[in-house]
Amino acid sequence: MSNISNPESYSGTLFFDVNETLLDTKELNRVVAQRLGDRPERAEAWFTSLLHHSLVESVTGSWHSFGDIAEAVLEMTGSRYGVTLPKNATPLAQIIAAMPAHPDVLTGLTALQQQGFTLVALTNSSSALAEKQLGSAGLSSLFTRILSVEQVQVYKPDLRVYQWAMKEMGKPVAECMMIAAHGWDVGGAKRAGMKTAFVSRQGQALYPLAPVPDLTASDIGELAAKIKPLC
Repeated sequence: MSNISNPESYSGTLFFDVNETLLDTKELNRVVAQRLGDRPERAEAWFTSLLHHSLVESVTGSWHSFGDIAEAVLEMTGSRYGVTLPKNATPLAQIIAAMPAHPDVLTGLTALQQQGFTLVALTNSSSALAEKQLGSAGLSSLFTRILSVEQVQVYKPDLRVYQWAMKEMGKPVAECMMIAAHGWDVGGAKRAGMKTAFVSRQGQALYPLAPVPDLTASDIGELAAKIKPLC
């Protein structure tokens, strides 16, 4: 249910997280689990650790690409569980680049674009990787801009990312909404002053101590049905 007082009057720029929100990570999770001894729970541990160490990079003033951190954390996770990783394996970035869109995404984004919203991708992936991802998924033409944290060298949910993204688009905070399937992402955006929408993908949940999002939707199609541009 929408928490926006009048959702039909909202208009502006919609910033979308990419990984999991728009693109299905199922194949990536399968590959990681396979490399870690065919244990799906280890793939979950890997992803949690990936997010953790991307934030460690931000707070310590270091910078490596999300793909490089993913590989380093995979190596670390393998060591943690006593697993020898396969040699000459397909780089994770190559698998990430080929992830398909969730079934609801193309029609949902198209509906939002037709309603007059400006669509912007805001991702922790590198610029080059994000371009490949959205191109491979057939979504590139729907986005006005693809913004990567690589340009500011700090990772979401650092508030500086959202503040930079709004400035980059030349939009006031009142006209900006962040849409993500991660509680930490919408929580960060909300604290930066943006409106937020949580996409409740399977296995995702909101963080109880974060600000409540303005809108919750099961997928992008439902999101498009709940918000409309200012007439």
